[in-house]
Amino acid sequence: MNKYLVSLVLIALAPFAVFAADLPKAAPAEAGLSAEKLAEMKAHFQAYVDDGRLAGLTTLVARKGQVVDFQTYGALDTESGQPMREDAIFRIYSMTKPITGVALMMLYEEGKFALDDPVSKYIPGFADARVFKSEAEDGTLVTEPAARDITIRDLMRHTSGLTYGVFGNTPVDKSYLKSQLIGVDQPMAEWVPRLAEQPLLYQPGAAWVYSLSVEVQGYLVEVLSGQPFDEFLQERIFSPLGMTDTGFYVPGDKLDRFVGIYELDENKKLVASKNKLLQDFSINPQFKSGGGGLVSTTTDYWRFAQMVANGGTLDGVTILKPETIAMMSTNQLPEALPGIAGGKRGLGFGLDFAVVLDPAKFGNTGEPGEYFWGGMANTVFWIDPTHDIVAILMTNILPNGIYELRNEMRTYVNGAIAD
Repeated sequence: MNKYLVSLVLIALAPFAVFAADLPKAAPAEAGLSAEKLAEMKAHFQAYVDDGRLAGLTTLVARKGQVVDFQTYGALDTESGQPMREDAIFRIYSMTKPITGVALMMLYEEGKFALDDPVSKYIPGFADARVFKSEAEDGTLVTEPAARDITIRDLMRHTSGLTYGVFGNTPVDKSYLKSQLIGVDQPMAEWVPRLAEQPLLYQPGAAWVYSLSVEVQGYLVEVLSGQPFDEFLQERIFSPLGMTDTGFYVPGDKLDRFVGIYELDENKKLVASKNKLLQDFSINPQFKSGGGGLVSTTTDYWRFAQMVANGGTLDGVTILKPETIAMMSTNQLPEALPGIAGGKRGLGFGLDFAVVLDPAKFGNTGEPGEYFWGGMANTVFWIDPTHDIVAILMTNILPNGIYELRNEMRTYVNGAIAD
């Protein structure tokens, strides 16, 4: 038997991994998962570290509300060499979005708004929005009136007409950059009105375009609740769920658990990232980004995701009603829109979650009805309601999609399902 197979057998036969003390846990066989397949997954991701492609990462698989497999790999950072920890703090970037969506839907349940309310009802700057039509020879943007108002549903399903400013090269994206909307640190109450002055990239409801819509959602939480966004999240979500290490910055006494962030140089060597848009997470920012501003741990995010998977409740704490979670995790795109990327990927979009509609188009790694999202630094989570699975991968390397980590983990996890 070769050395690789021996290592797999030893991993599979090893006693159940030591998890954080407060995590409910079960052995793979008890949860209907193959220990051998999970061991293969561990060996696969360990190779990323051994080959110098990643500094470190974590993987977590839970089924039926029990954590079945929780692994740490490599180091927190290459400089110190400190081993990766279960309570390591990661930049989760766009995995902030589902948390913002849950916060907003808590206010929906309180009757503070209707999904098809115009955003301008609560943020007047979005009234009388104009839509980009063409670019004049002198570089000015020619616009036309919006055919209808942007709704809150539009914000939550990315059909608002807004764009991102960094993921496209359209005249509107360039206008965002020229107007210094990207990378600025100012209160949301000052930033959102400046965004509202920009022309929309397309008519509301006419296309799915990933955008700054969730930043606007975060500000809506402030407007509708009368609380600062970060205080609302802390009081209404983080504290009740025991998410003790999730927030918009890393306090000084926790910086020793904050992972480094990396990229590959021209020689494919792992180096500290020099991305100019990287936020200094050691400082409490004025700009509390609902679209990408949070840091969190694997265990904290599992608590959030498991609450969602449970239909809005965890450990006796109810955040949302099951019917609200069902609505968020159901495709909300109009029939005229085939889905994300024109339907070519087999994905629809709910309210701040992507939804798998066609697993074959998605690459045969997802399940129908699975809902998920990821972060810019290659983090990901998904919820598979068919098999009652929650899975999370945390790492911090740029750019997004540099490796196939997300699909690789899906393949191993789905392959481990034994019942």
